[in-house]
Amino acid sequence: MPDPIHVLCPHCGVANRLPAARLAEAPRCGACKAPLFDGHPVALDDAAFRAHLRGDDIPLLVDFWATWCGPCRTMAPEFERAASLLEPRVRLAKVDIDAAPALAAELGIQSVPTIALFARGREVARRSGAMPARQIAAWVAEAAAQP
Repeated sequence: MPDPIHVLCPHCGVANRLPAARLAEAPRCGACKAPLFDGHPVALDDAAFRAHLRGDDIPLLVDFWATWCGPCRTMAPEFERAASLLEPRVRLAKVDIDAAPALAAELGIQSVPTIALFARGREVARRSGAMPARQIAAWVAEAAAQP
């Protein structure tokens, strides 16, 4: 049997252990019974971002955005659509840089919107500027294929 992977529940934060093959079977959280993937990005604060970075074995794609940013508002529905294209292979999340300024500074987020892909606890790719959903999905596939 393949090694199980860990997936954090976006609703209650509990780590769930399951075979990777079960990701496509709409798994539910063992604790709160909510879907582990619901086709929507999860809003993360600083602590939740760090928990997903450490606890999820699947890549984490984060949209760093701000409420005052016009391009961020334009990209929001596209990022939402990208969730349906990328989940459950990738967890999509949003971090409001005004609500988490220390995290944004620590990561060197200098413009918004910026998307960053994290795998195995580290950043593997970053891109700034609004993009349509299919371009986001293609960028993630390309970035994930890099060694």
